[in-house]
Order: sequence, then structure tokens, then C-alpha cells
Amino acid sequence: MRTFIAPLLLGLALAGCQSGSSQQASIPNQPTLDVPAGAQSVTIAADPPAVRNALVQSATERGTLVVQNQPNMVVMERTLTGANPALDAEFGPSDNGNRVIRVRVRFTGGNCQTLAVQDVAVINNARTALEQSFVLPGNPNTMQSLRGMKSRAESASTCPRVS
Repeated sequence: MRTFIAPLLLGLALAGCQSGSSQQASIPNQPTLDVPAGAQSVTIAADPPAVRNALVQSATERGTLVVQNQPNMVVMERTLTGANPALDAEFGPSDNGNRVIRVRVRFTGGNCQTLAVQDVAVINNARTALEQSFVLPGNPNTMQSLRGMKSRAESASTCPRVS
């Protein structure tokens, strides 16, 4: 089943970065992030506002809906249209609302060092009383997407690269 949605997840998770970096002396009140089971993370050589701006700009360019745009989190969704027997078999039908792929990227840090944590979920019956969320474990495709986002964010930044 994951092979059917891997290209979609790759494209959605690639809603990465292509904006300039705004360097600040320090960024106050940054949250502490955990990396829950199934999530993936990278350290990016750019500040959190630059990472957020880049995620939003890229998602907008790709036609991906940004459902939350906060200082330390961007949530993007892509509605899946048409019948999908593989997803129905894995997660049950989404017969009372839309099925969406939701990518949440949380980030925290300061000058030239931002930790980004990405998690992906399939949502059945999105935005209804019957909404069900199924967290998808990270896989090589979603990690590659996260690394691609890191690369694009760093290419727009004047910070030295983090390996």
C-alpha cells in the first residue's frame, strides 16, 4: 500500500524551501521539540522564520493547501481524489468526507541552526465528526524529501551548511 502513496508523499513532503534567509541575532521563545516514533528530523543551516517562509512558499507554488502557518509549525494537506482500493484496504473507507495526506513540519532553533521534525498522516473523513487519523511511519522516500527540503533551505541561506 505504501508503494501506491510513496510518490504522493514524496511530492507533498517536498513542499520545501525556496526563499531567502532572514538572519536575526537571536530568536526568543523557541519551543523544545521531541521526535515521536515514526517522525523524521533534520538540522537545517537556516533560522526558523526562513524555514517557515520557504515551506509556505513552496507549498503555495505546488498547489498544496497550507492549513496551519505558525511561527514554529507548518501543516500542509493534499486531498486524494477518486477511489483508492489500497488505502481503503489499509485504513478503511473515507466515505463521509475527503481523504487527505497531512504533512506536519515543526521546527525550532536560532541563528543558522533549526531542527525540523516531519510527520505524515492519512486522514479519513477530513474535517467531519468521523475524522480518523493514521500516522504513517517515516520511510526512505519521506526522509529523502526532508533532506531535499533541507538542501533547498540551506541553498537560500547565508549560513554555513550543516552535515
